Parts: sequence; structure tokens; C-alpha cells
Amino acid sequence: MTTVLGCIADDFTGATDLAGLLARSGVKVSLRIGIPTEAPTDTAPFEVIALKIRTEPVSEANAQALKALDWLKQAGAERFFWKYCSTFDSTPKGNIGTVAETLMASLGADQTIYCPAFPENGRSIFMGNLFVGRLPLAESPMKDHPLTPMRDSNLMRLLAPQVTGEVGLIDRLTVAKGPSEIKQALAKLHSEGIAHVVVDAVADQDLTLIAEACRDLKLMTGGSAIAMPLPALYIASGTLAADAPRATIPTLEANRVILSGSCSAMTNAQVAHYIAQGHPAFRLDPLELAENGSKAALHWLSQQDLTKAPLVYATATPESVRAAQEHLGIAKAGAIVETALADCARFARDQGARQIVVAGGETSGAVTQALGVSRLEIGPEIAPGVPWCFCSSNGAEIALTLKSGNFGTETFFTDAFAKLEAR
Repeated sequence: MTTVLGCIADDFTGATDLAGLLARSGVKVSLRIGIPTEAPTDTAPFEVIALKIRTEPVSEANAQALKALDWLKQAGAERFFWKYCSTFDSTPKGNIGTVAETLMASLGADQTIYCPAFPENGRSIFMGNLFVGRLPLAESPMKDHPLTPMRDSNLMRLLAPQVTGEVGLIDRLTVAKGPSEIKQALAKLHSEGIAHVVVDAVADQDLTLIAEACRDLKLMTGGSAIAMPLPALYIASGTLAADAPRATIPTLEANRVILSGSCSAMTNAQVAHYIAQGHPAFRLDPLELAENGSKAALHWLSQQDLTKAPLVYATATPESVRAAQEHLGIAKAGAIVETALADCARFARDQGARQIVVAGGETSGAVTQALGVSRLEIGPEIAPGVPWCFCSSNGAEIALTLKSGNFGTETFFTDAFAKLEAR
């Protein structure tokens, strides 16, 4: 089937977040891990390509995004979506704005919007400032992110150094007036030469109004939530057939493992809650891993009953993370943990694990690559923006969920398995 919307995500958990919200429509959504090496076949109405370019050098991020765009064009897509984190994770050099501008140039688009709001998960934008719950972004736990510490809450100021074009704003007062007012505001900004437009949103209704106004743009950018209304809008307009292919969900054995590399505040709470419930858990220490590798973790896993969903985690406080980074270096500390969790994923699969929960964007990238996963079919949502996915790994059918660090509630790990049991 011809693809209606082609999406590019800057990390793997972000890709599943987007795919999960699109899949709420019931329409089939396909998630590709990395740039596909073969020409498009058996494509879904919504295709999402998961890259790992959030903190890559600008030139590499742009090059990968263009390759993904070319594949999506071949799949038949005429509308495109650039997905990044709802906390606008980036550095002064990029890669949110730089990739957006590169995609715009390739598509011949002279204007796009930026809307990372996700009200259902506590992300809102007001007068161009991003809030995490009630806290401005720069006062939230994101201020201590080990790779992209966010020290400013104003999206226009964050975006401006990343692009060559002018940056503007459509505020909540305009959004509340509806799609026609949003379109008029975009046209006015366009006449003033403003190519990059931040759009306020504080509630789900705002997202619907914005999506309706912008659904025919060649390129939209934002968090996953701004794309959520698009399937219904496409069906209503006839762009997508009402009988478009639907998702199918397999039944798998309840042999399970949880792999957590995220050090976000919410994942810390999720790990602590899971351990407090008496579940088996093994903590990875970056300094120990640097000296002895993952042998101890693999030995521990070999002794576990996978029906009890053992947890292997490197989740730690910001202070512990900084201590490891100071001793090993930021890049090495992260790579060591990712390698160990990737080893654990392969080992658990070979031991019979068929339901695997992964927490953390970088960890998700390492695990999917280690498992040799190239395509995921999107299944039921566990929490807003976090679905179960189904794929094949070394001949085994497995259920895999890739959770962004800050998503879900404290009970996420048990909620995830309960979702599959409820089917």
C-alpha cells in the first residue's frame, strides 16, 4: 500500500512513541529500525524510520535524515513528519533545527512548525516556553540530562542557533481561535520571511486544531502528540481510505526480561518500585563493567526464572552518573552500559525470553541493533506514547517495548506485562 505519511524519528524510543500514537487509530503502522537497505515493499499507511541521531555530529545527522527521506519518498509518501523528544532534547548546534532545515530544503518547503507538546504526558508550550508538568523545562530534571542538559525553557531561543532562517511564534491565544486563524498566522509569518514557527499547545484540543491547520504541510515537526490527530483527519478528507490495513497482534510465551539504561527521574522511580515489589534485579556498575565486562550480569541472568521478569539496570542518580562519567568519560561510560545491556538482550532471547521491556533511548538503540531487529509492527499501548511492538529476532518472534526514560508511571514494568496478559 502507498504510504500516506512518512516519519523520521531521532531515536528509537521516540519512534515507538510516535508509532504508538498513530496506531491508536487502529490503522497499520510499520516501524523500521535504521535506514532500510531494500526498496520499499509491503509498506504500511504510516511508515516510521527510527534513527539514532539525537546527539550525532550535525553533518551525520543530516545525511542520515536525507537517506531516510529518500526511502519514504520511494514508499509513496508526499507528507512527512520529523519527530524529536517532547522535552526538545538538543544542543546549541542541533540536531532538531538543523535536520528540519535540511529536510525542508530537500522537500522545497519554505516553512514548518515546531510543536513538542504532549499534554497527556505533562508537556505543554505557552508563549513559546516548554513546561514539564508545572515546571519550566530548565527547572525540570532535564536540566541535568547527561547528554543534552536543557538550561533554557524558551523554544525560540533554543531553536534559533540551530537554523539559518528566522524563528517565530503562534501563541495559544491564536491557536484557541481554530485552524483558520492558525493558517492565517502562518501565512502572515511566511510573508515576513519566518520559516520556523513554534506553536503553543497546552491541551489535546490544541493539538487537534494545529494538526487540522497543518495537515497538508510538506513537513511537520514536533513531539509525537501533534501527529496523533492526523490519521482521523486523513480519513475524513479521503487522503487515507477508511478500510486501510489494520494491525494484527500475535500471542507469545510469558518468558520476560527488563533492561533499563535510562537515568531519568521517572525510570529511577520505576526501577525502585519494581525492586520494592520483590522482583529479581541486578545493577550494572559502569566502573565494574569497564574492568570485567558483562560476565557477571550474564551469569546472574542464566540463574533466573524468566517467567518472573528479572530486571537488569544501570539506572542511577545524576550524582552517580556524573561520578562514572568523570572517571571514564561521558561517551565511554554510556557505551559500556549500552554494550552490556545489548549483551543481556541477546542472552535473554537465546534463553527463551519472548517479552522484552527496554527503558531509555540510547539503550533501546543498542538493544534493537543487538537483536538484529529491522522492522516492528505496532501493537497495544502500555502508557501514553509507549506501545508494545512485535518483531522477529534470530528466527524468534518477540514482543518488544522501547520506553523513553521519562514516560510511564511508577508501575510501568508490571503494567507492560499486564497489557499483554489482558489480551
